[in-house]
Amino acid sequence: MPIYEYKAAGEGCKYCRNGFEIMQRMDDKPLGECPKCQAVVRKLPSRFRACIVETPDEVAETESKLHDFEKEGMWSHAAELADKTGLEDRAREDYKKAGYEM
Repeated sequence: MPIYEYKAAGEGCKYCRNGFEIMQRMDDKPLGECPKCQAVVRKLPSRFRACIVETPDEVAETESKLHDFEKEGMWSHAAELADKTGLEDRAREDYKKAGYEM
């Protein structure tokens, strides 16, 4: 069974405000409300993540590129690179600095 992600559409409890995952059959209807507080929730688009194995040289090169982008104030470039390489927290910070609401 696939796992689906949901998040509160507005106010909600801590569980749905931060987002949650739930296993559902593919033919099940999407949830409309939080199972804990009944707040309205929306289904989030799932991100496909591939397993990428990098050598230490590739990690150092990526880190260097990220540092250069951030140093130059190229926040969206840094965010995209961080996102592609699995550095979610760093990507989130760079997206915010680029002016995107997260």
